[in-house]
Amino acid sequence: MNTRIENTLEFMLQESHIFLQIRFAGMGNLLKVLTREIENYPHFFLDFENAQPTDCERDLWNQVNAVLQESESILSGLQAYKGAGQEIRDAIPNDLLLQERAWNSVCPLVIRLKKFYGFSLKLEKALKSLLESLTCPPYTPTQHLEKEQALAKQFAEILHFTLRFDELKMRIPAIQNDFSYYRRTISRNRINNMNLDIENEVNNEMANRMSLFYAEATPMLKTLSTATTNFVTENKTLPLENTTDCLSTMASVCKVMLETPEYTSRFNSEDTLLFCMRVMVGVIILYDHVHPNGAFTKSSKIDMKGCIKVLKDQPADNVEGLLNALKFTTKHLNDESTPKNIRTMLQ
Repeated sequence: MNTRIENTLEFMLQESHIFLQIRFAGMGNLLKVLTREIENYPHFFLDFENAQPTDCERDLWNQVNAVLQESESILSGLQAYKGAGQEIRDAIPNDLLLQERAWNSVCPLVIRLKKFYGFSLKLEKALKSLLESLTCPPYTPTQHLEKEQALAKQFAEILHFTLRFDELKMRIPAIQNDFSYYRRTISRNRINNMNLDIENEVNNEMANRMSLFYAEATPMLKTLSTATTNFVTENKTLPLENTTDCLSTMASVCKVMLETPEYTSRFNSEDTLLFCMRVMVGVIILYDHVHPNGAFTKSSKIDMKGCIKVLKDQPADNVEGLLNALKFTTKHLNDESTPKNIRTMLQ
């Protein structure tokens, strides 16, 4: 073969080899980027309806289940809360009979409010136990959530309950009015020798703690946010990322499940959609309280734009309370680092 042709062919082969190397290197980088994207926004099906505990999960699952079994009666008790507004308005200072009537109406309500507050403490303890299990080495948060679906489901149930409780509480101004009346009246009743058996149930120290709890617009969420922050502070040897990644992974999984028809078609009940939305909002709020930069920055591992869009695609009645929770109970929404388009979406 002609030497010139041979040289030309050799040159062309070298050129194409270099081109292919560059091409594959580029593809590798693209794969790397895609993999990183997938890691940032993990997606797998979390079976919120049917997940059952494995032998490894069972002990903790039983402990948390004992707490969660009370949740429906707590919500029913809150839903049925009517308040003693009329009796309090009727209690003219000089009429001891009307005052006693108001007092006797308020006392059982205060006992009920103590029960709700006591439940928040049980929930706080259960949440910390679940966080401990879902963040411990050597597994990544994604591996934990995939392997321990029954515990992930319980974590989700705590958040679902919390948002339902707070949505109801916000619509019942009578709670704070009743409790304020109780605190104002108790010392006066000592003077009038009225029935003070309730002090064995709700003494001054308990009344102070309950007062702080009910002063919050969303008391259960506040309890869980503080519990998560304390969990991070108390577990100094555990990297912060273990906790924040657990929360961001859960938010991402919920978002992907909500926007993927293939996943939503696997739900047996329409209620699971709303359950999923509440859980997504709950973990975003916890993440925003625990992560130093919050959930709204561009560097956040939660796709906030995508999460808000998923909510806004639902009927307004279902999501108004959830969008308000993102607006009013997060910590970093109004930071300068929050992109304007995120703020606009929530207005």
